[in-house]
Amino acid sequence: MTSKRTPSAVDAVAEDYVDDMLALSPSLALYLGIEGKEGLDDFSPAGLSALNDVTVSTLARLDEAATGDGLDDVDLVTIDAMRDRLGVDRDYFEAGIKHGSLNVIESPLQQVRDVFDLMPTDTVANWEAIATTLAAVPNSLAGYQESLLMARDNGRVAARIQIEKVIEQARTLAEPGSSFDRLVSAANDVPEALQRQLHTHAEAAREASAGLADFLGEQVLPAGAENEACGREAYALYSRDFLGAEVDFDETYAWGLDELARIDAEQREVAAKIMPGADLFEVMEALNNDPDRTLHGADALREWMQGVADEAISELGKSHFDIPEPVRTIECMIAPSATGGIYYTGPTDDFSRPGRMWWSVPEGVTEFATWQEKTTVYHEGVPGHHLQVGQATYVSDTLNRWRRLMCWVSGHGEGWALYAEKLMADLGFLDDPGDYLGMLDSQRLRAARVVLDIGFHLELEAPESLGGGIWNREKAWQFLTDNVAMDRSFLAFELDRYLGWPGQAPSYKIGQRLWEQYRDEAKAAAGADFDLKDFHTRALGLGSVGLDTLGRAMKRIQ
Repeated sequence: MTSKRTPSAVDAVAEDYVDDMLALSPSLALYLGIEGKEGLDDFSPAGLSALNDVTVSTLARLDEAATGDGLDDVDLVTIDAMRDRLGVDRDYFEAGIKHGSLNVIESPLQQVRDVFDLMPTDTVANWEAIATTLAAVPNSLAGYQESLLMARDNGRVAARIQIEKVIEQARTLAEPGSSFDRLVSAANDVPEALQRQLHTHAEAAREASAGLADFLGEQVLPAGAENEACGREAYALYSRDFLGAEVDFDETYAWGLDELARIDAEQREVAAKIMPGADLFEVMEALNNDPDRTLHGADALREWMQGVADEAISELGKSHFDIPEPVRTIECMIAPSATGGIYYTGPTDDFSRPGRMWWSVPEGVTEFATWQEKTTVYHEGVPGHHLQVGQATYVSDTLNRWRRLMCWVSGHGEGWALYAEKLMADLGFLDDPGDYLGMLDSQRLRAARVVLDIGFHLELEAPESLGGGIWNREKAWQFLTDNVAMDRSFLAFELDRYLGWPGQAPSYKIGQRLWEQYRDEAKAAAGADFDLKDFHTRALGLGSVGLDTLGRAMKRIQ
């Protein structure tokens, strides 16, 4: 553990901001593992205004603290990072974007649905907390409807196809046997009165979901936009949110095309070594059908994930990374939501709940190909998200709670995780040609996202392989099917995700690019004295911050 640092006035601003946000966001408290704050967030205009009031007042207090004497390097990063993150939140609110938030993956309906994945079910008290949270679903979704009406009246409406897809999701939640019913059906060892209460609240949650579906169809869908492209001005704000950096979109689009071509060429070289004379996608299909690379059933998947993750921690902790003891534990889980997603949740501040890698296995999926997924375990585990988030959580004597627990920037976090995948290949953990091809496939997907997302939303010229012209949904689908080895049902959801959540998907690969740029700059500055392990330790010790903030900080501490 590092030596204890005396908290500063800047830290006090950050700590107060955490407390203020916890008071307004039960879901944040749940994510951070803080008990006693059951319920759901208030997505109404009043609730969003209350959040913005905290944001604006915190920025004002931060400006005052930033003029004080004795600021150290930790303070400078906190000031830089908070101005970036809270500034984006303020700009979203002022633009009315938060009120109209609606897409297939990350908007209030999904947040209400997915919050229950994180809730423990071990004790009667746990089930009482679930009952309280289920009871909050109707009011939370009703507040969301108020905000959507305000956004509609101000001309802020999602694309029609996104609205239609969310209506489908709401209808699925409303059906008997939905995730709400499956959740409460597991409450066996609780008092009968609590069981009745859980089933009553689950039914009310289903009815509220049906009500949301009706509302969207009647009140929002008729005003939905046909054009799914958000445009350059809005894209700049989305991109700043997900990167914490400003980039040249036209240059980045061209770079994405070049990167995609480079990865394709390397994939074909590797495929030729596995099956000489075969096409790339034929080789991938053969790997999918290889019994030695196939896992049968979710239990086998979880056990395999755990084994790969534990081995990575053991081996990397010997020489490549300083891995604190609490971070050496990760739990691999099968999520109950069955959405197809793979994600990571960090440990609680005291590590009483460890970091967890979650795999949400869709209904009916029973086989898994290890050649594609080994790199995913490194992405979500060590040296990816688990090391990144766990390291930041561990340095409690240096960083305030906002830096350790609340600040998360997609480009920083997902960029690091992609950087970690490539690093594992460089360190020899993916020497098997199939596993290495899986890593390249992961990198290819992320490069394709850069091209598609920027090209589509900025309505740029499409590649000649798509016939040129302006990007549209048909060209985007062809582009994905030409470049991504993924089941078409998954791929269809991916496309909906990109078109409804601008700027997020490219943050992985652009983030990796910036991480590699900062590493190479540090290496050039240090010359023969450059120590990669030390670079990683210093960078991860900053926590998840915007990528421009990261770049400035690493230059100061070189």
